[in-house]
Amino acid sequence: MRIAQICLLSICLAQLQAGMAEGFFQAPQAAGAVKSPFVGLTKTAGEFPIAVWLQDPANAQRFRDTGINLYVGLWRGPTPAHLDALDKAGMRLICSQNERSMAFRDRPTIVGWMHGDEPDNAQSLPQGKGYGPPILPSVIIKDYEAIRKADPDRPVLLNLGQGVAWDGYYGRGVRTNHPEDYREYGKGSDIVSFDIYPAAHENKAIAGKLWYVPYGVERLRKWTDDKKDVWCCIETTGINNANRRPTPGEVRSEVWMALIHGAKGLIYFSHQFKPKFIEAGLLADQAITAEVKSINRQIQSLSAVLRSPSLTAAASIESANAQVPVASMVKRHDGKTYIFAAGMRNGQTDVRLNLPGSGQVEVEVIGENRTIQATGGTWNDHFSDYQVHIYAIGKSKM
Repeated sequence: MRIAQICLLSICLAQLQAGMAEGFFQAPQAAGAVKSPFVGLTKTAGEFPIAVWLQDPANAQRFRDTGINLYVGLWRGPTPAHLDALDKAGMRLICSQNERSMAFRDRPTIVGWMHGDEPDNAQSLPQGKGYGPPILPSVIIKDYEAIRKADPDRPVLLNLGQGVAWDGYYGRGVRTNHPEDYREYGKGSDIVSFDIYPAAHENKAIAGKLWYVPYGVERLRKWTDDKKDVWCCIETTGINNANRRPTPGEVRSEVWMALIHGAKGLIYFSHQFKPKFIEAGLLADQAITAEVKSINRQIQSLSAVLRSPSLTAAASIESANAQVPVASMVKRHDGKTYIFAAGMRNGQTDVRLNLPGSGQVEVEVIGENRTIQATGGTWNDHFSDYQVHIYAIGKSKM
């Protein structure tokens, strides 16, 4: 998530952590000891965790209005004023564990701790003398154990860099092309996240290939044996690219592809550095703000569905264009079956979907104001350019 220009900000995020309080996304309450056992963010009732990275608490209400419910990281914080602003907006916080933040340990605003950003990348040397190797996984694990010992009630977030999805990422320095490191890094966290921003990427190997986002999610789940909650970061600005920024549709596609591949939380990256610096770049772009708000509203409306177990081999999807595969996730909740499907490449394809045993049913395409009549549990649809469709299927009419 860290771009070169915010290395100095990230240095201020201490490399320690801990576990989380039950009822995590209920409204913040009056200060008092956090006593509930660690349960994991996405195993609690309430809202789906949707965060924003390293933003000023002065904008907390504006971010809350878009459906974001969590801050990750604070610049030179937390302070009482920071926490009061977050509380007022109903916003929770994951921050570094240090002497300053531990003074507020009893405030339920703080729901987790975090490592410094992207320890898997080459690390800046003092006085601008270049870069050294990444922080060793063994150091991350040791820090993790220390912070869990200091506070066993809050989980620890570890955000990793582009190497999670891109083996050849040169920003890892001497550990470029060493994906085996990530299984070890995952042992130093309760929540493991990563960032890669393909829409705004300037390297031809990645630029425009949105599928790198879900690919990274899939790899982290594999490397952690599905025992950790996997989150991922989503781009909302051009970041360092003054000529290319994600479209609203690309932001939506990245979000839903990540969720379909098993992401349990999201972190929006809001900074813009070129052509000028804007910290809250997400809020500065009206079209992106509106789209993020729409996406988040839809996620929360389906929060209970997303938290339910995924079903394997419950439905089949056949793409007429082999160059545009379609990925899917199937859930059952409250008497309905939900199929979340996304085209995984930039291109067009017609698709045949089948839900065995469902018979003659009406399929609602959520958020698109249309329905499809399925015969024998089978229906056709069209996908274009990383498009996402979400289908809800009730009981058979037969």
